[in-house]
Amino acid sequence: MADHERQKPWKLLRSEAGAELPIFTVRYDWMENPRNGACLKAVVLEVPDWVTIAAVTEDQRLVLVRQYRFGAAEFTTELPAGLVNPDEDHEQAARRELREETGYADGDWVYLGWVQPNPAYQNNRLHQWLARNVRLCEPRQLDDGEDIAVSLATLEEARGDIAEGRMRNSLALLTLSRVSNLWSADPQQSGLLDACLTLDGPSPERS
Repeated sequence: MADHERQKPWKLLRSEAGAELPIFTVRYDWMENPRNGACLKAVVLEVPDWVTIAAVTEDQRLVLVRQYRFGAAEFTTELPAGLVNPDEDHEQAARRELREETGYADGDWVYLGWVQPNPAYQNNRLHQWLARNVRLCEPRQLDDGEDIAVSLATLEEARGDIAEGRMRNSLALLTLSRVSNLWSADPQQSGLLDACLTLDGPSPERS
């Protein structure tokens, strides 16, 4: 019998609410280990779902954002991204975040699926979107806590930033890897993938 076939679900004994912070709420779950009966106090961060957008202009350039990140205490280059508000679905959130952070909108949108950003202690999903043929449509609408610089980069330029360590945001890299081969030296795979990779399989090819 394989190891995973012997595993049993952990038993939730009780939960306790923790602190409510600006971007998440802390929850404490007392869990019983089915292997040995030991009780563990697990920390769960209740976090709204996130979205990240690989936006590509009509001339095949990526829309990138640069902003100061408090955790890393430095500027980082990323894809447009943000929170899903309680009154919207994730596609609405993705379109809104792209528009507010960059001023780009419209285009052809493809849902790439969702991943778990950090299931060790977060309960949210990251929804990944590809937006092709976006256009600069309107002024940006930044929040009080945002100071974002927008830039455009070819895939070759973005690939160089990644290779040289100037672009390290893991969620942005994961999303980009679904639509382009970021590290391959094969020139046949150097552009946008004709069929982007979604969690449900390849999307229809571009016409």
